[in-house]
Amino acid sequence: MTERMLVLGAGIAGLCAALALGPTGREITLVERDPPPPEGGAEAAFEDWARRGVGHLRHSHAFLARLRTLIRAEHPDLLDALREAGARELTFADSLPGPLREGYVAKPGDEELAVIVSRRTTMELVIRRHVEAQPNVTLRSGAFARGLISERGTGGELVARGLKLEDGSEARADIVIDAAGRASPMVDWLAEAGADVPEEVENCAILYFTRFYRLLPGQAEPVRGRFPGQGDLGYLKFAIFPADNDTFSITLAVPEVEETLRLAVVRPDTFDAICASLPGVAPWTDPARATPISRVFGMGDLKSRWREAAPDGRPPALGLFSIGDSLVRTNPLYGRGCSFAAIEAHLLRDVLGETADPIERARLYGARVRTTLRPFYDDMRLQDRAAARRAERGLDPNPPRPPLRARFMRGFVEDGVSIAVRRDPDLLRAASRAFHMLDPPRQWLGRPAALAKVLATWARGKAANAAFYPEKPGPRRLEMFAHLGLPSDADRARLAAAA
Repeated sequence: MTERMLVLGAGIAGLCAALALGPTGREITLVERDPPPPEGGAEAAFEDWARRGVGHLRHSHAFLARLRTLIRAEHPDLLDALREAGARELTFADSLPGPLREGYVAKPGDEELAVIVSRRTTMELVIRRHVEAQPNVTLRSGAFARGLISERGTGGELVARGLKLEDGSEARADIVIDAAGRASPMVDWLAEAGADVPEEVENCAILYFTRFYRLLPGQAEPVRGRFPGQGDLGYLKFAIFPADNDTFSITLAVPEVEETLRLAVVRPDTFDAICASLPGVAPWTDPARATPISRVFGMGDLKSRWREAAPDGRPPALGLFSIGDSLVRTNPLYGRGCSFAAIEAHLLRDVLGETADPIERARLYGARVRTTLRPFYDDMRLQDRAAARRAERGLDPNPPRPPLRARFMRGFVEDGVSIAVRRDPDLLRAASRAFHMLDPPRQWLGRPAALAKVLATWARGKAANAAFYPEKPGPRRLEMFAHLGLPSDADRARLAAAA
């Protein structure tokens, strides 16, 4: 008998579930509360697709090499469709810093480090059309789910049987997949049924602001120069995201503690003024080269969250699986959300094909998600905590001198690791593989040969390595505030005292 599968949500996670499970022949129905995309292609989707359930739809997205490798291996026709829609692939060679570009020699494995660059709307549109073309996949748009249909099994365990819909009807299935994102109501529904879902939650302590641009006719993307197209100034992170069909986006990420800046950056004139003051970004947003095609989109309430699929080896409900942000939620800074969702969907496919036992399915899925993704999640949290501490120190006009160990580690990273990967293409390959989730995070740095190269680079000293330091990525905090006409901390203190 063919298993019936019901997927809550048809965003990237839900579509990845259909993408992975559709070829197995199961009957799959996706229930999506938002309307379908408008008629037309990528531009119509970007301009007019109403996706209230996806607040970050028009923010920058990174589709890492791990995701592109998965699509190329498992769904090559989808990769072709993405190319036809205007999505591009940037190779390892495209990412090389200036000092390494001229002498670059390709090596086996470099082809795995290509990434897909596209607007989220284009990516989602193409995947949606791809899965809708499968005869065993049905996508119901404008369908609101209002509850979980469940019952108690013979052993007292909770068993998922389907979803209650707003129109009073029921959608029943053998397996329910929660792909409804970070605001999924599934945890509340489980609580109503007497099931608890343990979770770890941590604030990312940062806010995002994104604006999209289009290259003017006859203009090309700037050539990578001496100045980085992404960077961390402490009070501000920035990155350029090339996309499809002559578009690109700029994202500015502001720590939560920077209240003045985060309130101002949402204004288009302030956003563009910041971009103009960043040497690596200014050539992209130069009015002679590109024009804005969107307002500034803000995104807050950013949290890291880990939910166990099967705590202590048993799921909250049999026959219920979560993927995407409803299971593991990450800081968008790392661009891992879509990759996590696709990996989870394909892990679930494999598990469902190995056993029909519902408890064993849940146990295997939970264990494989943890083994595959938890190292990247933990590494992300460590980096987020360090960034939050740096942002808080940046508000202190007379910060205390860091302890010796902290200064030592900072020197090792800034003058050793960072410079070594700019000097040595093999180290850059290794670091890139970790960033793109092809290898475990930081594992490369523990290899004796890699560590020896880093230490040798560090021992050379700044003068000998001068050619490999990137140019200053942008102005200091008070310089930026003065440039933008924003009150300094001292000004704010005086105003507060006067009030």
